[in-house]
Amino acid sequence: MADLKEDVRGLTERLNELSLRVEQLEHENASLRSKVSAAEGDRDTVTAAQLNSAVAALNASLKEAVASSRAEILQKVAAQMESLAKQTNAALDSVARQAAPAPAAPRQDFGSAYPKEGVSYTVLKGDSIGAISKKTGAKAQDIIDANKLTDPSRIQAGQVLFVPGGK
Repeated sequence: MADLKEDVRGLTERLNELSLRVEQLEHENASLRSKVSAAEGDRDTVTAAQLNSAVAALNASLKEAVASSRAEILQKVAAQMESLAKQTNAALDSVARQAAPAPAAPRQDFGSAYPKEGVSYTVLKGDSIGAISKKTGAKAQDIIDANKLTDPSRIQAGQVLFVPGGK
């Protein structure tokens, strides 16, 4: 029986502890409920229609900003492309001027005061008008005039020239 009294006393103590804990929880719950109700009074409520309207306005603003940005970027790219095209054309013109020497004006005034008698000479590889002149004893200018050579440096091996006064 002593054990039974001891068990009852232990259960009573435990019941008192639990009662105290329940009171504390009720007090905390009441405090939290008052804080929540105070917060709900301060909060603005937004309807779905208001939220949709705000989202639509934001989307319209974003589309306008993208269109403006796109137009600005296209203008900058066009200006840069035009500048690059001008630079490229200038560079190509410069290269063309350096690569292609100015064409020599064709000689139109060939003299006729050279001897009308002479010999035929077949140009050999490596020959020049000066070399042919020395070989044949003729004047270089007479060979040029008699054959009407607009560019004497362009004679070719196998070409037959009239050498006035040549031997």
